[in-house]
Amino acid sequence: MADQSDVENAITAIVANALYPAGTSAPSVTGHTCRVYRGFPTAPALAADLAAGVSHITVVASGAIKNVTRYPRIWQTVSPVASSLAVQVAAGSASFSGICAAGQLAGVAVDGALFPYAVQANDTPATVASNLAALLRTAGWIVDYSATTIIVPAARHFTARVVNGAGSLQEIKRQSQEFAITLWCPSPENRDTAAPAIDQSLASVPFIPLADGSYARMIFAGSDVVDAAEDATLYKRELRYSAEYPTTLAQLTPAMLFGTIGFDANGTFVENLNA
Repeated sequence: MADQSDVENAITAIVANALYPAGTSAPSVTGHTCRVYRGFPTAPALAADLAAGVSHITVVASGAIKNVTRYPRIWQTVSPVASSLAVQVAAGSASFSGICAAGQLAGVAVDGALFPYAVQANDTPATVASNLAALLRTAGWIVDYSATTIIVPAARHFTARVVNGAGSLQEIKRQSQEFAITLWCPSPENRDTAAPAIDQSLASVPFIPLADGSYARMIFAGSDVVDAAEDATLYKRELRYSAEYPTTLAQLTPAMLFGTIGFDANGTFVENLNA
């Protein structure tokens, strides 16, 4: 089922892809470091980064969730997409290659913890690896990332997979939520370079894929520029997009990313792919 956090993760990935089209191991489109994440920045970290020329771009749900349920509860078949993205796993590393397409699901499993990522239409193997590295780092893992490869040195058990969406979904309710994408920049030049790249990427994809196989409809809701006189080193712009997305039940998912995983009585890593 899709949750508010799934929509935030998908928007965060689109923003990161817009700023780092070759992944975060390559320079951003602004030529300066940009930190993209969910939630609000802490004042000390933001002040230090602004002084160093680093921008923050945050993604936060804003306003009340509206109930827009209106469709009958029927099972809908999710057609699988063609296999075009691949991953090679070796010695705690995962290297992605091929062509990305919406409807694919990439993910890594580290010591029993699962990190799925819904591939976006503007993804590349480098941005898939970059976004998975960001998910791992958010969970506290130390990740070595370069180009299309991620490595988790401290992982005892590590695997990665790419699957194509398939199965059936039933929509049980639908909601609309506004999300704010806020740019916290050290100069108007940084802001004016980053904002159009982000806005164009979000506006060009009317439906964004979510991790459960469903899609969120994105609608531009407004934009504000804030040049606060009391803080001459902070230049803000807020982009607001409304996302309409369903809560679903999955009846069958043949293209399973990971089965039930855990450890047996001897501490050995096991996975049941039929679960």
